[in-house]
Amino acid sequence: MYKLGKNQKKIILVVLGGVALGCSNSSKQYFDTFKKIKREWRNINRRSFNCSIGKLSRDELISEIKMPNGSFKLVLTEKGKEEALKLSLFGNSINFKKLKKWDGKWRIVIFDIPEVDRNFRRILRKHLFALEFYKLQQSVFVSPHPYENSIIELAMLYSATPYVRVITATKIDNEDKLKKHFFSKNK
Repeated sequence: MYKLGKNQKKIILVVLGGVALGCSNSSKQYFDTFKKIKREWRNINRRSFNCSIGKLSRDELISEIKMPNGSFKLVLTEKGKEEALKLSLFGNSINFKKLKKWDGKWRIVIFDIPEVDRNFRRILRKHLFALEFYKLQQSVFVSPHPYENSIIELAMLYSATPYVRVITATKIDNEDKLKKHFFSKNK
């Protein structure tokens, strides 16, 4: 994953939000997206904004298009769209919904990622830890939370679906240890 600063992340997500505005199907969806964009834009420091735009442009994540009236328009490049997708899926904070009541199913992620794709392996582990998965073995993680689709989307984003399996199980032999880890009150 490309290393982005705080303002660079905001700029990319705001530019992506502009695309989302154009794709809005309803006025409610349009105004909800617009409110989020406005809130993020307000929090950007103007001085570092110019530096961030320059860096994003040099790194070919955005392109600046000069308009006839002298203003400019920011557009995500293909590389920028990919980064924006990663940020929108797994951005600064991962806000996946946890079930209020456990459904009795374990989500097990197993992977065998080739050495040439070790960066993705590192990214996948980082996201699994951020999602509070428990590490059973080197390439086996488990969680009681329904994050299957998010993990599958991440593997698809990196073209790594042949190496990642997501299993939903109702029983694991060391279940008592896992229940204690995930559900004890004084965790």
